Amino acid sequence: MKTINCQIVSLTSLTPHVFKVLLKPSDKVDFIAGQYLNFIMSEEDKRPFSIASSPNSDLIELQIGAFVADSYPMQVIERIKSAQVDNKPITIEIPLGSAQLRTTSERPLLLLAGGTGFSYIKSMLEYLVEQNSQRHIMMYWGLRELTAAYELEETAALIAKLPHANFIPVIENVNESEFWQGKTGLVHQAAMHDIVSLEPYDIYLAGRFEMVGAIRNDFIEHGALLEHMYADAFAFI
Repeated sequence: MKTINCQIVSLTSLTPHVFKVLLKPSDKVDFIAGQYLNFIMSEEDKRPFSIASSPNSDLIELQIGAFVADSYPMQVIERIKSAQVDNKPITIEIPLGSAQLRTTSERPLLLLAGGTGFSYIKSMLEYLVEQNSQRHIMMYWGLRELTAAYELEETAALIAKLPHANFIPVIENVNESEFWQGKTGLVHQAAMHDIVSLEPYDIYLAGRFEMVGAIRNDFIEHGALLEHMYADAFAFI
């Protein structure tokens, strides 16, 4: 792990509550797809965020969900805005985490995320596309509402570059007035409906801790092997 300064390249809104941040590190950084970084607010205040970009990218992408003013993530967004105005760098620690992509495995992949946990599996997807992976890949993204979705077309176009991959967004609550022809309900239940047994899969999970814990239990009952399930949340639940 190293501490490094980054210039802010851009800060844009993906939805009213999700921000995309692009950072340019002052030195080359090495990490594995699926790892995360700490955004350093102070020496005593370091805040983790999944890296959304490939390890081969010159820029580091973050996707930060900030739903409440003065919340934990919104304070980071405000720090980034201030640094932009003052043209000052921010500081990060990188890399962190043990739930990174096992690049030597040839097992089929199940990548599953809820909300902005999408950034965790997006990093893996970008890397797998660059490697022209031949693995069988099922990628599920769960969102509470259709308005929370972003970059669906871009992600579908990216995964279409892989010969044996599928992207399945799942919206938990859909209003009758909304036009949505995709899957609905809970994202992990959609995965269990589609996949007869999870035993052959390497499974990567990201989302709220309580969500990941519930999925772990249900997936084990559906054949998943604990030694082939990966989530940084496992260290805390």
